[in-house]
Amino acid sequence: MLHELLLALLGYTGDLIIDEREHYNSLGLDNLLVDAPISGEPTFKLASDISFLEPSERDLIQRIIVLGFYYRELDRFATKSRNLSWIRSGNESSLANSTESSKDKIENPSVYRRAIANGIVEILSIYRSAVLHVEQKLLSEMVPILAIVTQGLDKFFVLFPPLHQLIREIERDDIRGGQLLNLLHKRCHCGVPELQTCIQRLLWHGHQVMYNQLASWMVYGLLQDKHGEFFIRRQDDRETNQGSSVQDMSEKLGRLSTDESLTDWHLGFHIYLDMLPDYIHMRVAESILFAGKAIRVLRNPSNAFWCQGAGNQSHSNMPRLPLNVKGNTRNFPLQKEPFVATKLTGEELLLQSEADKIEAMLLDLKESSEFHKRSFESAVDSIRAIAASHLWQLVVVRADLNGHLKALKDYFLLAKGDFFQCFLEESRHLMRLPPRQSTAEADLMIPFQLAATKTTSEEDRYFCRVSLRMPSFGVKVKSAQGDLKEKPIIDGNPGGALSNLSLDMSLDGWDGVSLEYYIDWPLQLFFTQEVLSKYCRVFQYLLRLKRTQMELEKSWASLMHQDHADFANNRKAQFDGSISLQRRQRFRRMWRVREHMAFLIRNLQFYIQVDVIESQWNILQDHIQDSHDFTELVGFHQEYLSALISQSFLDIGSVSRILDGIMKLCLQFCWSIENQDSSSDPSELEHLTEEFNKKSNSLYTILRSSRLVGSQRAPFLRRFLMRLNFNSFFEATARGVLNVVRPRPAALPVLNQQ
Repeated sequence: MLHELLLALLGYTGDLIIDEREHYNSLGLDNLLVDAPISGEPTFKLASDISFLEPSERDLIQRIIVLGFYYRELDRFATKSRNLSWIRSGNESSLANSTESSKDKIENPSVYRRAIANGIVEILSIYRSAVLHVEQKLLSEMVPILAIVTQGLDKFFVLFPPLHQLIREIERDDIRGGQLLNLLHKRCHCGVPELQTCIQRLLWHGHQVMYNQLASWMVYGLLQDKHGEFFIRRQDDRETNQGSSVQDMSEKLGRLSTDESLTDWHLGFHIYLDMLPDYIHMRVAESILFAGKAIRVLRNPSNAFWCQGAGNQSHSNMPRLPLNVKGNTRNFPLQKEPFVATKLTGEELLLQSEADKIEAMLLDLKESSEFHKRSFESAVDSIRAIAASHLWQLVVVRADLNGHLKALKDYFLLAKGDFFQCFLEESRHLMRLPPRQSTAEADLMIPFQLAATKTTSEEDRYFCRVSLRMPSFGVKVKSAQGDLKEKPIIDGNPGGALSNLSLDMSLDGWDGVSLEYYIDWPLQLFFTQEVLSKYCRVFQYLLRLKRTQMELEKSWASLMHQDHADFANNRKAQFDGSISLQRRQRFRRMWRVREHMAFLIRNLQFYIQVDVIESQWNILQDHIQDSHDFTELVGFHQEYLSALISQSFLDIGSVSRILDGIMKLCLQFCWSIENQDSSSDPSELEHLTEEFNKKSNSLYTILRSSRLVGSQRAPFLRRFLMRLNFNSFFEATARGVLNVVRPRPAALPVLNQQ
């Protein structure tokens, strides 16, 4: 009886101790028992025909043999989870029958579940040793008693039921990967020290798999996750094919093109929240994601990227590479700018000593018997700092980030005022005509290149990266002095796509003019499509403002020319007695209106160029000097662009519409002056003047509101308002507009203000 009891404790039933599911054996289906679902209730029972046991002995034996049932279920789970036949059948894909039978056996292989099964095997090994020790004690006793069995296996009465419940939940809910780690971490918090130690050991085995995946990701930039159990996941399954091996992964990374590396950086990987354990904070997961992507970039430099060095080679024939998140550099090998032909390798960008340091940090975590959250987060932060520092060195120092930022400021933010002044003057007559859909961009390139020749831009080594773009797909354009009939629908043109951001504020058909900046690897990591879209949005706004300011200046020359001509004609007409002062008086009224328009546009231009752009540029430069972290630098640059947009009021719809209306009225006023003749109707100018009064006063009223003046979004707004209202004129007229009881004083119309 005692020998059969010991065998039952190891999962082997017989005549005295039977399994209620023993009918499987009678049908010759023993193999099905391995794949049968884990039973929820113990099925080991004493045979009902045993008559030589006392009721108390029967109850005690029944309690003891439950351990045998738990042992067998745990052993079945471990055997099933550790089955590696799917690897063999996966490699032998030609054997269709073998593959199909393997899928029938294990539908969803799991490396995490296999690791937990290894931990369970350790526990079962200790249990078998305890059973062997009990057997030895029973054999050494003259009168064996059941108390020896219960005393020797006492701790397993505490361990096995929770473990059985654990594996049953794992199999029933198909828990795997990070979800399995999360479940074990929750089960660790219990009041039974032996059970807590046991669960912690299982969790340790699960963490070994996670640390191996982290090492592959954060040391080599490879994602080892065939079964989708890691919390870092690709957007597609290009690297998660069943048949890919470690060697295949290494070869794939070695062949990785710039196209794919840029796609991987921007769109390739994401955090899969379903597999992220609760005890790993989202910030830590994002650091892990960034570190792996950075290592992936550092280990795979572009073939077209060269180290900077001393040299004066010509760069005028450099191929132009449009920004694209998928990259284009492999199709356009760059000629040398001021670069020397020193090709970068992954080892130069990430020294082996640094990779060994990262691996050592993860190895220390892996060898720890317990998971310490603070140590884990500290190691991840250190690894992220190493990756961010090397990426900063690559982008800022080797790729000359600051030079490109300065070029974007010069051309997209109109810091090269002489160039754009010359460009607008050269293209002024062209922009008076309606743009032709097929040749508008080519027409503008002539004054664009001519302006570069006449200014210092031709000597700028970054100018060859700037090109002019004009949307041409689906656009219905018009004359500069007409109304836009239909907003452009742009598809497929990068420059046109960017210009679409500001089409709701169009002045005329030429308002879609935009710039495109060509950049190389690795600057695509920093200058994303979204970043250049913001630059282009500000550029289009500033170019409209610059164009309006120039037209107002040109209208002054036109007014003076007409006035002098009329004065000469009137002197001749004095002898005939036909002198008329009406036309000259109307000219003087137009002078004042033009001056008020120019006053507002000049102050707005000064505010944006000096108070906003220059101040934010200086802040960005300070951050670049102080920071050695790539992610920090990206954040500072995003703050820089956001400040430019917010402090220029481009994100406030009401202000943007008013400013757009003011610029449009100014241009219409200038065109009306130049096109007028003796028979022109003065009511048109009166209408433009009245509309300008309303919009300028509305603008001042909105900008001086406490919501804007008192906020930090526009710290220099008070200076702008002070310049506008230096003589309290705007305040007086704005009060007249808002107060219906006290209309605008007749003595202070805009036309009569000096």
